[in-house]
Amino acid sequence: MSAAFDDELVHAIADVISTEARAFSNVRRAGLDYWTPNINPYKDPRWGRGSETPGEDPFRIKGYVKALIDGLQGSTNITKVVATCKHYAAYDLENWHDIERYQFDAIVTMQDLVEYYLPPFQQCARDSKVKSFMCSYNSVNGTPACASTYLMETVLRDFWEWTDENQYVTSDCNAVWNINADHNYTETAAQSAAVSLNAGTDTICEVSPNTDVIGAWDQTLLKRPVIDQALRRLYEGLIRAGYFDAAEGNPYRSLAWKDVNTTAAQELALRSAVDAIVLKKNNGALPLHDINASLALIGFWAGPTAPRNHVMLGGYAGMPSVYHTPLNAAQALGFKTAVSTGPINETASDEDTWTAAALETANESDIIVYFGGIDMSVESEGLDRDAIAWPDAQLSLIEKLCALGKPCIVVELGDQNDDTPLLSNGNVSAVIWAGFPGQDGGTAVFDILTGKSAPAGRLPTTVYPAGYVNQVPMTDMTLRPSSSSPGRTYKWYNESVLPFGFGLHYTTFNASFSEGGIPNKEYAIEDILAGCTLRYLDLCEFDPLNISVKNTGNVTSDFVALAFLSGEYGPTPYPIKQLAAYTRLKGIKVGEAVEAKLSIKLGELARIDENGNTVLYPGKYQVLLDVPTQDQIEFELTGNQKTLIEFPQPPQDLGEGNGHEEL
Repeated sequence: MSAAFDDELVHAIADVISTEARAFSNVRRAGLDYWTPNINPYKDPRWGRGSETPGEDPFRIKGYVKALIDGLQGSTNITKVVATCKHYAAYDLENWHDIERYQFDAIVTMQDLVEYYLPPFQQCARDSKVKSFMCSYNSVNGTPACASTYLMETVLRDFWEWTDENQYVTSDCNAVWNINADHNYTETAAQSAAVSLNAGTDTICEVSPNTDVIGAWDQTLLKRPVIDQALRRLYEGLIRAGYFDAAEGNPYRSLAWKDVNTTAAQELALRSAVDAIVLKKNNGALPLHDINASLALIGFWAGPTAPRNHVMLGGYAGMPSVYHTPLNAAQALGFKTAVSTGPINETASDEDTWTAAALETANESDIIVYFGGIDMSVESEGLDRDAIAWPDAQLSLIEKLCALGKPCIVVELGDQNDDTPLLSNGNVSAVIWAGFPGQDGGTAVFDILTGKSAPAGRLPTTVYPAGYVNQVPMTDMTLRPSSSSPGRTYKWYNESVLPFGFGLHYTTFNASFSEGGIPNKEYAIEDILAGCTLRYLDLCEFDPLNISVKNTGNVTSDFVALAFLSGEYGPTPYPIKQLAAYTRLKGIKVGEAVEAKLSIKLGELARIDENGNTVLYPGKYQVLLDVPTQDQIEFELTGNQKTLIEFPQPPQDLGEGNGHEEL
């Protein structure tokens, strides 16, 4: 969904989710507290839960988070549902080379922490006033996250002013028990309960009874005010959500089964899948025009004969009322189809039970559509990847199928793999990435394949070469390139197979900056700030970017406008570029030129110094439009640098400083 770069779409989906959640709650089939969204920035392609997140860019995640939380929690005085921003903080490892998330200590510099790992959570707490946070399994700089006074009190509550009585922190499940069992930070479960509750955790999730709150109380490790405060926050959250209200006093209590699985919701599910599909390669084979052509649908998720029938849903998905496979979609359009399954994560040395049947199916058809990629058996919660290459058996099958001399299209499920063999193989006609497209994934894919909808999605993550996994360990939390790391994300790594923000179209666009506005203009930093009256200076608006996008091809299409900042200002090393603004322009007709304004806030102009402070620096700023860059302008900030946010520093004992040493 994040690949659509459409925050209006994100808000609409969240509104439907919260409406249906309320309807379920009204018949006692659900609660009002939901553990979503997962907003940890996705910096390492091996992470098993990366597909749950909005991607690798903190600025993109902030926009996604704002739209999602507004849609989930609603805009009235009554909380529609309680959203929970997770996993706080610096969590992006499951189980890599026997290092588990339960024991992992993420060593993070202040610069990386504030620049990369915390911005989505700042959006949640300070700006979107989310009702709940979840602290993570890992430690951060020596202290388990659920026991970190620095993270939960100094930063979250004091600095970000997340202090409403109805806002509370929950632990991840068994994360408090892990404090003694895996981190060895305390000796007993009672001590773990004490340090977590004293540090600001309000409710503890446990998979089995292993959290000794009673023991902590009996041993006088917990004071009554701490217990009272946690309970008050939890009950206040229920009160604000109208849990105790009479039906006539709560507008959400009238929601019922009629509001679940509506036609509008079904249409939105399809739209969210279609709009997020990314076209990676196309030699002209797409869109398909011949409805009389016969199709070979091959691969592990092509149809109901697949070994895993619901792989399109991804992780943490309920059972939908419909599930439209590629086979369903092709048949509904009247295509003559033949289906054959394929491998998932098998190697070339495994017994081959698929190639002969697949080649027979392909030989009998006019066009080959291969449905491959990876599913949740390859990556998921608790399961990181070691390799990011396409599985050997799949590549072998694709090469044989596409060598038959027929149009050969690859549709990729799941997370990113190194697409180099597909992009460089002239027999592969087209490659599209569908992610986990959900209940209408098959229909969405065929909407794109047939040209009913034109692809306009953009990659929310970098596609790395397979060898990247040998260049940096997952445990390395640094972003910038060094002697031990080639760098992470598009900001610091420039050897991608396909870059963040990449996406082809069925048409061509000419995107450019319009006349006037900021090009070649000088701005005095002092003057910029003199006009800012907001409490948080990073939220003050800079002059907007005026752009023009013309459809120069022959297909009506959406266009995602991405604007990046680059330049040699602030601390070294300088990022290659960083996203500063985006919008999705919809339905641009052939020959039509659309004008748009992209807003930029001062926080996006600023850089983070070594102490984690957000600073506006003088210098020449380049603005790059689109991926790859179609147009570029420059402006200059003059005068003295100005600190927009002075970030609180952790105590020298790495964030303990709350009596933990007494335990």
